[in-house]
Amino acid sequence: MKYLIVGLGNIGDEYRDTRHNIGFMVLDAFAKASNIVFEDKRYGATASMRLKNQELVLLKPSTYMNLSGNAVRYYMQIHKIPVERVLVIVDDLAIPFGHIRLKQKGSDAGHNGLKHIAQVLGTQAYSRLRFGLGNNYPKGGQIDYVLGKFPKEQLEHMPPLFIEAEAVIKSFVLSGVTITMNKFNTKK
Repeated sequence: MKYLIVGLGNIGDEYRDTRHNIGFMVLDAFAKASNIVFEDKRYGATASMRLKNQELVLLKPSTYMNLSGNAVRYYMQIHKIPVERVLVIVDDLAIPFGHIRLKQKGSDAGHNGLKHIAQVLGTQAYSRLRFGLGNNYPKGGQIDYVLGKFPKEQLEHMPPLFIEAEAVIKSFVLSGVTITMNKFNTKK
């Protein structure tokens, strides 16, 4: 079976290492740990790997955040991957920094990338790995916050978070979303 693992972000050097690009950062760490490299293709950079008997297609859309659904739909179609085997890695302001949560489906919670994916797919029934950014920004400062870079003290905490995200991705593929949520969402 094939799985589509999507890391949301924006292309371009001005967005590199920003909070909104955490999906790209997680997939880059996952690819590095798996000794695979991304190739630029239509609608994004992709990499493929096998995990036991499963095939994973990793995708970093090049469509910019607000048009992420185009890339997701394209790769779902060409690889014939159903929505229940799609996992989208996304930043989330409602979760404190240092926490990640797997969710089986749900609303876009105001996230433009998730909103576009739901519009294009016609469903919100895809899984998402929500990476907490926290909400430590002044009123009206949300856009500057998500497009800002992680401070040094948070970057120092990233390696173990990337390892945890990798474990969640592998568990999602090998054990399914329910078992993975029960295992990882209860961690403090």
